[in-house]
Amino acid sequence: MAEFKSWRSFWEFEHAVKRQMRYVRTTDTEAFLEAVGQTAGRRIEVLPVGTTLWRAQLGVNWRPDYDKDGDLVGETPWPHDKDRMKPLRDCATEGRANSKGIPCLYLATDRDTAIAEVRPWIGSYVSVGLFRTDRELRVVKCVTDYGLRRYWIKGEPDATEREEAVWAFIDAAFAHPVTPIDNVADYAPTQIIAELFKAHGYDGIAYRSSVSKTGHNVALFDLDASEVVEGQPFEVKTVELQSRAMENPAQYR
Repeated sequence: MAEFKSWRSFWEFEHAVKRQMRYVRTTDTEAFLEAVGQTAGRRIEVLPVGTTLWRAQLGVNWRPDYDKDGDLVGETPWPHDKDRMKPLRDCATEGRANSKGIPCLYLATDRDTAIAEVRPWIGSYVSVGLFRTDRELRVVKCVTDYGLRRYWIKGEPDATEREEAVWAFIDAAFAHPVTPIDNVADYAPTQIIAELFKAHGYDGIAYRSSVSKTGHNVALFDLDASEVVEGQPFEVKTVELQSRAMENPAQYR
């Protein structure tokens, strides 16, 4: 059984594929991925047939509303059409678990998490789809206890602690908030790990949501592994915002 060389192994892998070599991998990168692949087998979650998942898309369809005399009196919000609730097969953008052009079905374990993941603003409308899996799925559960994200100043912990530490950093990498200004290179580490899971025959990844405390995300490699069975429009009424002061404040004169 392969072991992680260090509790810092994910950091070293991340730096290598973002700043040094991505498509031709170093010996250390290959060793890291081998350890990830072997230890992933201990983190498999089986989703039974009929598992309920959710997906949200910004926007709704508007249909005209007529009174009994046939006069137009307004518009009624409806969810997006069924096809719109899945990603386009030939237009996939960069994502945490997929490269451009290779689509992935991003879902959530509850409705509120799905809505939060599309980063809506107050007053915006969101189409929410209820999905059900049509076969048993085996996903790698990257969700860990954040308390395991420990640091060692001197020396290395034992193999078990190194493994738990590395997987905590993998979890944090998948959960890291995605923004429109993210550099493509920022996606490289998680995309490579996702492709590793796909190559091992797993159906997807379960990972923590950075914007919800009620559920987590599930990314499925096969767009047909789960089908939308119901859609509903929602209006966002409140958005909770929290901030954290960063280091190095500047004094202006």
